[in-house]
Formats: sequence, C-alpha cells, structure tokens
Amino acid sequence: MAIVDVTVIPIGTESPSVSSYVADIQKILVKYKEQGKIDFQLTPMNTLIEGDLPVLFEVIEAIHEVPFSAGVKRVATNIRIDDRRDIKRRMREKVDRVNQLLEG
Repeated sequence: MAIVDVTVIPIGTESPSVSSYVADIQKILVKYKEQGKIDFQLTPMNTLIEGDLPVLFEVIEAIHEVPFSAGVKRVATNIRIDDRRDIKRRMREKVDRVNQLLEG
C-alpha cells in the first residue's frame, strides 16, 4: 500500500480561489473510496490518498483532468509518493505512532 500527496493546481483561472475545483476533485475521491479502492484525507494545502499504487495512478489521472473538464487550459499536478513495501501501514497508523512517541 502506498500513500500519495497530491496537489492539483489549475493555472489561468479567472479567480485566485480554487475551492470549486477542490470540491469537484473530492467528489471523484469519494467515488473511489465508496468502491473500496482508496482512502483519502483533505488538508488545507493538498490531499493525501492511500491505496495500491496502480490504482493511485489511475486516481491521480482522474483528478488531474478535473480542471480541464471545467475549461481550464493548463494544470500543474504535484505528486509525492511514499511506497513502503516491507510492512503495510496506513496513514492513520503513521500519525498514531508519532502521537504515541509524543506521549512518552
């Protein structure tokens, strides 16, 4: 299982706000989650998605297309992949482990 950090940046929009694009992207992610293919977490700066790497690439392509579907002519998508294969660890478990260490 891998975790990706994805930021989709529509370029050349009429407004500096991108929340409508983010909302449309989240709708696609919900569909993948309902199918049991991924889990995801929206943050103020990006979206974290976890799942099998081939599925994640499919999801990234789908969300990259969202601004184009809305008429944007240029999109930059930043992707960072954490793919650990010696153990299976979910996003929540990684955060829980750090919190355990903080509690001492």
